[in-house]
Amino acid sequence: MSKISFISALLATALFGATHGEQSSPLNSFDPKSVDHIVIKMSALSANGDKSVGEVVAINTADGVAFFPRLSGLSAPGMHGFHVHTNPDCGSSDKGLGMKAGGHWDPQNTGKHSFPWDNDGHKGDLPALYVDTNGDANYPVLSTKIKNINELKGHSLMIHLGADNHSDSPKPLGGGGARLVCGVIN
Repeated sequence: MSKISFISALLATALFGATHGEQSSPLNSFDPKSVDHIVIKMSALSANGDKSVGEVVAINTADGVAFFPRLSGLSAPGMHGFHVHTNPDCGSSDKGLGMKAGGHWDPQNTGKHSFPWDNDGHKGDLPALYVDTNGDANYPVLSTKIKNINELKGHSLMIHLGADNHSDSPKPLGGGGARLVCGVIN
């Protein structure tokens, strides 16, 4: 198990406990008054109009910012590229859906995609997001690159169609492909 997966699993268990029986989100018992947080409303991108699919709550932890998704109705199960993008805009352009979000957030202008737990590459590179066979995403991820939720403001959060290999090879930007779901971070 990778270090980031272990930290994410430990964080989820410590903060919210294990869920059993009927499927539920780890945030069902989340008390917004208990911790500083940002709620990011997420929408599936479509040429026929975007559709709300839930939210992601970002909180500060001692190890970085944790992202707790509470998403449903996603069209593609499996692993997905998950990134903070530069612009606070999920709009489409002539290049495609969600393209106004710009590229992966890269304040140091490294110009390269990297692992979410190292200090190289885009600051917006997050661990991959898992969507189950029901189209739900409820497993948290931890970004050790992003130290405070206030850094997120003025950007967007993006879920890509495909998985992310955290490299620019063999495909650029981790090979995640099309932009599937987006939310503006206020």
